[in-house]
Amino acid sequence: MSDTKKIIKGCLAGNRRDQELLYRRHAAKLYAVCLQYSGNDEEARDILQEGFIKIFENLGHYKHEGSFEGWMRRITVNTALEKFRSRHNLYRVDDIDTIKEPDAEPDNHDYAGLEANDLLTIIRELPSKYRMVFNLYALEGYSHKEISKMVNISEGTSKSNLSRARVILQRRVGSYTGIKKKVVNE
Repeated sequence: MSDTKKIIKGCLAGNRRDQELLYRRHAAKLYAVCLQYSGNDEEARDILQEGFIKIFENLGHYKHEGSFEGWMRRITVNTALEKFRSRHNLYRVDDIDTIKEPDAEPDNHDYAGLEANDLLTIIRELPSKYRMVFNLYALEGYSHKEISKMVNISEGTSKSNLSRARVILQRRVGSYTGIKKKVVNE
């Protein structure tokens, strides 16, 4: 029996040590997922806590097929979606120019100087409607059809929100790095 299966079995038996071990092994990675979908650290911590509660409640449904980490990630993303749907109406924002751009003067860096944390910060600054669609499409690999069902919007709105998120990201990355590139809509 694999180490993961032993831990899962212990968690199902109510073993607190195994529950803590499962949490410690996966909390950092799942917290990073929560940060992608949240507006701030506090909300990310709330999503992580709610996600782990659901993970523990649903461990008996895990079929030991595929990646256990992927199974937990899916629960975490769904928890973030539930939280988002309960707090936001997902609709298209028509005027992208009303989005606040960074005030800082651009530095003369190239894209190679942009670190992962910088990019995560830029993504987290997207309006929540755009951030959610961008994350589901670009990071999780969902189709626009799947996204439309998950967040209760039309496929066209999903495509539009993704396109607008990309435009904002291109502008902000260019502003951040000092590179002015032509913004291309896909």
